[in-house]
Amino acid sequence: QVQLVESGGGLVQAGGSLRLSCAASGRTFSSYAMGWFRQAPGKEREFVAAISWNGSSTYYADSVKGRFTISRDNAKNTVYLQMNSLKPEDTAVYCCAADPGGSDEYDYWGQGTQVTVSS
Repeated sequence: QVQLVESGGGLVQAGGSLRLSCAASGRTFSSYAMGWFRQAPGKEREFVAAISWNGSSTYYADSVKGRFTISRDNAKNTVYLQMNSLKPEDTAVYCCAADPGGSDEYDYWGQGTQVTVSS
């Protein structure tokens, strides 16, 4: 069982930056692939970024490529999402998720943190 808690969301102006953190409990965190997803009001949840268990591989949605960076610190059981050049369309609740098998099946989810980008 893994519990995930996100932090770092907030209100920022367009062009600004935020860094989200996702703290995980459990000794198996370092063996899990991790992902970030977001859901805007009235829209379906969408994939943002993912990282392999050892950080050697990262994946991004086209909409955030070049602006967002996913990283992890297995010693701290934490995964990060650095978000730069934020746009109003990035406004959403951001959730992290754990993928134990590394097969794009996310079994554990956090509650999410709100990111609001003003124009």
